[in-house]
Amino acid sequence: MATFKVGIQLQPQATTMAALLDAAVTVESLGVDSVWTWDHFYPLYGDPDATHFEGYTLLAAMAARTTRVQLGALVTCNSYRNPNLLADMARTVDHISDGRFVLGIGSGWFERDYTEYGFDFGTARGRLANLERDLPIIADRVAALNPPPIGALPMMIGGSGKKVTLRLVAEHASMWNSFGPPENFAELNSVLDDWCGKLGRDPSEIERTVAIDASEVRNWQAYVDAGAQHIIIMSSAPFAFDAVSQLVQHAAD
Repeated sequence: MATFKVGIQLQPQATTMAALLDAAVTVESLGVDSVWTWDHFYPLYGDPDATHFEGYTLLAAMAARTTRVQLGALVTCNSYRNPNLLADMARTVDHISDGRFVLGIGSGWFERDYTEYGFDFGTARGRLANLERDLPIIADRVAALNPPPIGALPMMIGGSGKKVTLRLVAEHASMWNSFGPPENFAELNSVLDDWCGKLGRDPSEIERTVAIDASEVRNWQAYVDAGAQHIIIMSSAPFAFDAVSQLVQHAAD
């Protein structure tokens, strides 16, 4: 029995659609539990004008090409879509995937996306307040859709803010994602447990996921010891198939 889950984020920059879809099929065959992309409109590093693809249409294509893995954005920017529309999009991809979709969401941060696509960047505090406002709207719309999702459509919240973001995780989410190093993840994991205690939430109801670079695979045990239940390798093309294989093997040992 696996000691933790393994995922990969296939970053849709400086690559082709064929490579992205082939990679999703390949990593599924290697035994990963989840495949993710990101929700941005431009590269986050490297050549700022490299090729790039939109996340939700990519996820729909990945859902049609795979059969087993969970799929989602790590994570969706709440600012880019009306919350009712986002709920409907998530439900639709869930049907394409036959119930494997995860609605990962966060408050947003990449200013170029906002300015070039005409969204109001505002302030970090304002974007977080908007996320808090929209989470119940998303849940209500999902509950009202006909037909409903096929799967559980779990909500993942990504972020590391101790005062607000982790409280929102305890209130609304069934998955949480953050980053390393392991000591940082352990501290945030403990804060999330504290919020669960304050709000009367069973902390075991929230799956703890961490996003790491391929170079950090050797530290997998430290992340598991820090509380990670699901380790997701962040990978840009050429995709980190060797690192994925190593992590899948560690999870099975």
